[in-house]
Amino acid sequence: MLAAMPASPHISRSPGDACARSSGDACPGALRLHRADDGALARIRIPGGVLTPLQAGALGRAAERFGDGELHLTSRGNVQLRGLAPDCGAELGGLLDEAGLLPSARHERVRNVVASPLSGLDGLGAADIRPWLTGLDRLLCGSDSATALSGRFLFALDDGRGDVDALGADLTLLGHEDGALLRIGDTDAVLRVPFSDAPRAALTAAEAFLGSAGDSGAWRVKDLPDDSAAALPAEVVRRLRAAGIAAAPGRRSRPLEARPPAPGPVPGGRREAALSVGVPLGRLDLARWRLLSSAGELRLTPWRGVVVTGIGPAHAPRLRSGLSEAGLITGPGSPWAGVGACIGQPGCAKSLADVRADAGAAVGPAGRLPVYWSGCERRCGHPHGEWIDVVATPGGHRISHVRGELATEAATVRDDPAALSAAVAAARGTRT
Repeated sequence: MLAAMPASPHISRSPGDACARSSGDACPGALRLHRADDGALARIRIPGGVLTPLQAGALGRAAERFGDGELHLTSRGNVQLRGLAPDCGAELGGLLDEAGLLPSARHERVRNVVASPLSGLDGLGAADIRPWLTGLDRLLCGSDSATALSGRFLFALDDGRGDVDALGADLTLLGHEDGALLRIGDTDAVLRVPFSDAPRAALTAAEAFLGSAGDSGAWRVKDLPDDSAAALPAEVVRRLRAAGIAAAPGRRSRPLEARPPAPGPVPGGRREAALSVGVPLGRLDLARWRLLSSAGELRLTPWRGVVVTGIGPAHAPRLRSGLSEAGLITGPGSPWAGVGACIGQPGCAKSLADVRADAGAAVGPAGRLPVYWSGCERRCGHPHGEWIDVVATPGGHRISHVRGELATEAATVRDDPAALSAAVAAARGTRT
């Protein structure tokens, strides 16, 4: 039996931590392009992953006009455009602004908000958090102090079902029968606040974090020095009460696993239908993107999937069939379910392998655990909770089983596709 060992720091990172810490926050945005081996890269923040058909159409045109013709979904429900010309920034920004995707140029990189993608659709959860989403984004874009947040800092809006609460956000709002809960970092300590004050409470807590960070260089709550982290909850309570927001201490365990919506029709719809769709490796060419966005409003998920809403019931079966024929995941049993990978070669200079091709070659029967393929030790965009970690190394692919902050002792498989496929399948287990 492989012994458990503490996960190394790079395993315990949250999504988005791939941005290099040097003299400043280098995370890319829509207006700050990042140079990659396959051209410039733009990351467009989409709070809650919500896109109107008009906005989705604008992103498709941007990918076609400026990029490699694909839209790359991220682990925060955002979109990346790759293969951009380095001088396209002004034209790209104008196109996005016209579509309402850049409500504030000063805040575009801090609009990092994930939300329960099925909230208000399936009748589950303690509350519909859509008012929080629009409210928090409006408050963020109106706050001068919020511009000091890093491109990594993450808000999560969970309707009470515990899906995005497991993503390790810096600040999490949770729907609760008595109002709302505010979680600061990864601790089980939460604050109870009124439902209508939840977005304002989250922004106030973010401002308290900035005050606690001071000159420490902390970009996220988990980066705070121990004494600052310990003092932060009390400082948040003080600021909330000063702002006239009632706050009381409470406790709620953070779930270990962040479970994505099951692919297929979303139960509970009446006049309109919704469909949860998985996207292999998070890559959508223009034909697939247009097929998705022509059906209704989109909600991009932190699991690199899409929930299509507002579908006419008569159109839903035909749409599902068309998406399935296009290679997307629209039901159980797909071998691609739970398979993820970073961009790998040739797009990333740090990658030691074309891990997307490796993942495709190793796809087999659906596994019990998700698997994530990384081209280097940074593990950009890796999942949370329990998963199989496959990392390219100079000596082959290292495979380990990650659960929370612990990882099994790793085994390395040399570059033998058949052996690698068998080892990954065995590590993932059989879905029951």
